[in-house]
Amino acid sequence: MNNGGSKSIVFYGVFVLVGLIYIARLFTLQIDDSVNYEKALRNGSNEITVYPDRGIIFDRNGKLIVYNDAVYDLVVIPEKVKVMDTALLCSVLKIDRNEFIARLAKASEYSRKRAEIFYKNLASDVNNQLQEMIYQFPAFYIEKKTDRKYKINGSAHILGYLSEVTPGMIKKDPYYRSGDIKGIAGMENSYEFFLRGKKGVKMIYVDKLGLEQGSMGNGMFDTAAIPGENITSSIDLSVQELGEQLLANKIGSIVALEPSTGEVLALVNSPGYDPNLLVGQIRNKNYPKLVLDPRKPLFNRALKAKYPPGSTFKTVQALIGQQEGVLTPETTYPCSRGYHMGSITVGCHAHASPLNLTQSITKSCNAYYCYTYRSIIDNPKYPSVQAGFEKWTLYLNSFGIGVQTGIDLPEESRGNVPTVKYYNKVFGENWRSSNVVSLSIGQGEMGLTPLQMANVAAIIANKGFWYTPHVVKSIGDKKYMPESFQKRHQTIVDSQYFRPVIEGMAGVCKPGGTAGGAAIPGIEICAKTGTAQNPHGEDHSIFIAFAPRINPKIAICVIVENGGFGATYAAPIATLMIEKYLNGDTGKTKKPEMLKRILNAKLIQPSIYDKDTNLNLVQPPPEILESNGVPKKVLLENKKGQRNKDNKSDHNQDALAVLTKRPEHD
Repeated sequence: MNNGGSKSIVFYGVFVLVGLIYIARLFTLQIDDSVNYEKALRNGSNEITVYPDRGIIFDRNGKLIVYNDAVYDLVVIPEKVKVMDTALLCSVLKIDRNEFIARLAKASEYSRKRAEIFYKNLASDVNNQLQEMIYQFPAFYIEKKTDRKYKINGSAHILGYLSEVTPGMIKKDPYYRSGDIKGIAGMENSYEFFLRGKKGVKMIYVDKLGLEQGSMGNGMFDTAAIPGENITSSIDLSVQELGEQLLANKIGSIVALEPSTGEVLALVNSPGYDPNLLVGQIRNKNYPKLVLDPRKPLFNRALKAKYPPGSTFKTVQALIGQQEGVLTPETTYPCSRGYHMGSITVGCHAHASPLNLTQSITKSCNAYYCYTYRSIIDNPKYPSVQAGFEKWTLYLNSFGIGVQTGIDLPEESRGNVPTVKYYNKVFGENWRSSNVVSLSIGQGEMGLTPLQMANVAAIIANKGFWYTPHVVKSIGDKKYMPESFQKRHQTIVDSQYFRPVIEGMAGVCKPGGTAGGAAIPGIEICAKTGTAQNPHGEDHSIFIAFAPRINPKIAICVIVENGGFGATYAAPIATLMIEKYLNGDTGKTKKPEMLKRILNAKLIQPSIYDKDTNLNLVQPPPEILESNGVPKKVLLENKKGQRNKDNKSDHNQDALAVLTKRPEHD
């Protein structure tokens, strides 16, 4: 007999036997788990939602801006509510029996089988008390969530806020259920998918009395929550905060971009609001007050307000004129205190005449750009003025004017560039360039957002291209960045034509320029002042700029409503912001008196102080108040720009009347 063969057979048999025992044990475990699961279903179980930590937000330098704070909700599964001591629960929650019944009924409206919010945002003492006695209330349990805390009291239009989901939101995205919160505005909205993470589930045994008896299957049926992605924003917090200080007691906006990337360095609106006002239990109290504030602190002026760009628009006209072949750096036009054509006069301030292209930018000559604009759209290579106008519009679109820039914040306006169809309705189909000459210097129906104007400055800094503006620098540990933000947009103006325009802008903040007093020693700033003429009040102060001239690091637009000439308020605010960004926190400003003047300037006079929102509210004019003192839905601002629709001939005369009323000075 072969002993070796026998040993092999025995060894093989033992191996097979061990394998069968192991398989049998696995099968038994599966049966046991199945029995446990069926037992849990028979006796009852609670499916507890585990909420993930929301992603936190940093500034571009790693400073913490937004973080999480734990909040607790009392949740109920309506169909599992049994006889219990409701009086005790009502006593702890400080509600009566009628409110208990009403809250239970409301929770049942969404689902009787799923856990729904019964009492949101438990106070700390109430939560501590309930934690010790929750076992006495079958079908009720405490659910931990996170709400936001903001390290700063500004930047609300960038960051946004969270709010409870509506039934419509739940229907659109089944991820949410009643009582959940989501990003409603700003980055919290745009990057909700990344920030919110993914919910987990915890399955708990419940006995016949409704009391929890531990985890089902030792947690094998649980799903872990996945935290949201952290986000590094493009915002420079120190520059952002300086902008908010400079715009205090003024109405306006600041947008600063990094030309080489399109990253938003600062986005300031004034008035703004403290994002902490819309957190937790105080959200419902403060939101209506912010809505009713006549200064509209919720309104994102940087993205949605449309302003005539004024003389800042001359930079674009100069570029289009060169590309169209109707203008060269040596082209001169006369200016005798303005442009005169028949009955039309567009006033201008006193300066030497004639001027060439570079000088016309530095001195901001109106007449120069009236001639240039008419040469563009009256160009004989086009079959009609209307055809020339449409080509001019295409140029503007390539600069991000009249279209959305695509910024990663909600509700961006595309501004307003009037169309041929629009003017055909106003003037008839045979209108001429003289009918729309106000557009030549950025007045009339032309409307740009502060973001669009800052983007124009970035385009000039880049000599013809731009990137989609964005407030996010990277997402998550992998530093993800949407590809759309890395795509270069090219204007239809050749790079060679930017040199004389930049040369002219370089003279604006030098002696003899329209903003010589706003210069910062040691920094070569290329800029253009503007005055958005306002027939309903004091003109708006506008300034666009980039710096330094070589290898630009920052492009900026500042608008101060009712601030007068561009050099008065907008220019010094912009140059102080530029200084802060380029020099950082290494030293004090070289223009302390200018800084002091801007910080002390108060262009709006508060008359009402609201202690809850810490806002100095301005009493609106009587004509926009209802009899009960509440602001009407249509505020005075909505009445701006309304024209006499019954008299077409008066349409553009509003703009011309403003232009001829007095010379424009930047």
